[in-house]
Amino acid sequence: MKKLNYLFVLLCAAWIIQGCGSSNTSSTDKADSANAAKVDSSKADSTAKTAVINVDNADADFAVAAANGGMTEVAVAKLAQTKSTNAKVKEFADMMVMDHGKANDELMALAKSKNITLPSTISNDKQKEMDDLNKKNGADFDKAYVDAMVDGHKKTISMFEDESKNAKDPDLKAFVDKTLPTIKMHLQHIESIKAGMK
Repeated sequence: MKKLNYLFVLLCAAWIIQGCGSSNTSSTDKADSANAAKVDSSKADSTAKTAVINVDNADADFAVAAANGGMTEVAVAKLAQTKSTNAKVKEFADMMVMDHGKANDELMALAKSKNITLPSTISNDKQKEMDDLNKKNGADFDKAYVDAMVDGHKKTISMFEDESKNAKDPDLKAFVDKTLPTIKMHLQHIESIKAGMK
């Protein structure tokens, strides 16, 4: 009986610890977990009535990362629209809101058709980066925003090029191939702004 009580207390403690930690779970982690569960359920029983994911797990992971990046681009650009003191930076931010907003909508519709769960908010680490950026003002803000955009677009291009080569889902590959030239154009644009700020 003592062993059962001890086991019960241990299980309750684990449940409480997990519950406390879940508030720190990033929405991207939740989306990845939901997608992994859908993949696992599709392997377990192909006749299951539960919704299953219609793409490879790596494609789903890309969609989650791309959605997180796209939402971050829009959120940070909206911050730049209000905090920037540089007309070219504000113009670039306007373009980010428009272009990434459109791409986000397209990805959301595609994900829905493939039963991919996307994050509802930006990840915790991206939110922290945005909070750090929000603490800056004037020329310091502009420099930090431009640097973040150059770095972020380089990483996004690399991620999209990898997905273009490795995507198993033809619709997701088509989205990547359609979106990639715009992201490359953004990088060229922000690099020219950066060069002009020196």
